[in-house]
Amino acid sequence: MMTKRLRLLSAVLMVLFCCNAALAASTIKIGALFSVTGPAAFLGEPERNTAQMLVNEINKAGGVKGQKLELVAYDTGGDATKAVQLATKLIKDDKVAAIIGPSTTGESMAVIPVAEKDQVPLISCAAGIKITEPVKKWVFKTAQNDTLAVARIFEYLQKHKVSKVAILTVSDGFGASGREQLKAQAGKYGIQILIDDTFGPKDTDMTAQLTKIRGSQAQAIICWGTNPGPAIVAKNARQLGIKIPLYMSHGVSSKKFIELAGNAAEGIRLPSGKVIVADLLPKSDPQRKSLMAFVQDYQKHYKVEGDHFGGHAWDAVMLLKGAIERGGTTPATIRDQLEKTKNYHGIGGTFTYSPADHAGLTKDAFVLVEVKNKDWVLVK
Repeated sequence: MMTKRLRLLSAVLMVLFCCNAALAASTIKIGALFSVTGPAAFLGEPERNTAQMLVNEINKAGGVKGQKLELVAYDTGGDATKAVQLATKLIKDDKVAAIIGPSTTGESMAVIPVAEKDQVPLISCAAGIKITEPVKKWVFKTAQNDTLAVARIFEYLQKHKVSKVAILTVSDGFGASGREQLKAQAGKYGIQILIDDTFGPKDTDMTAQLTKIRGSQAQAIICWGTNPGPAIVAKNARQLGIKIPLYMSHGVSSKKFIELAGNAAEGIRLPSGKVIVADLLPKSDPQRKSLMAFVQDYQKHYKVEGDHFGGHAWDAVMLLKGAIERGGTTPATIRDQLEKTKNYHGIGGTFTYSPADHAGLTKDAFVLVEVKNKDWVLVK
């Protein structure tokens, strides 16, 4: 009798084990590295929120080819060393099929060697051009390149006969990449950089740099950084009575910048993805459907508008979904199908990847926007 019971128990345990194994096999693990806390939290929090929201919705609709997605997300705190440690954990311990993030250029550059060595697709949410240029086999990105953002500003300045500028860039990975592009492209547009100055990521007063700019012949100021530094620059410029136009980078393309800068944000212009002016776009715009779906979805879940940064994570998840649908669930097949992505109308723009281009966007991904009455409007 005891032997029969033991056999029955053994059979039941075997069935449960097989069921659990089948369930685990049906889950596709996607890793995520976001700066949810720390100085870059304004990037990482909406990215994490968006990625989880979208994964939940994909699973509710039946998953991807019948398999559920599992988002394994870690907070890097904006620390490059921690990002590397967590990327290794995602690959070695969590056995993810791909990684979304990190949020910043510096973290992304630090993590790239891990993704390349272990051959796991990485879709960065950061903007620095060096993330994907030169092309790395396993690395892609969704944030628009800073080279395209610079071109959008310089085209506008050239059109309006502005030829002398001052640049003020933050001394981190994003700022250094932007500074490099500003200097490299200036000559092409007939623009002379009269002042080239920097500020630290934790600096709380840029009066000295702006006083020097005020005494120059600069016709415009271009500030390149991410919050809160650019908001401080805007406030200091107003306090000093500087009247020349102030341009920012796409690194502050969200309502958070307007909140931080307050009245000093009024009149500031910058290149941005279309999401912050989605409702102002013509119905013929190929991105409008995706943009409005994202904005409304995020508003419903988090009671605030979806922004430029959350959009990077939305695109990353959707690009992975498409790659898995077309190919399979292994890192190699996902990588191969990502590289074959064509005309995906996402939040950051219309993506077309290729073996020679893992950024996938053109300057048409950007529009020029301006702060008016504490909101974003299109500059025409």
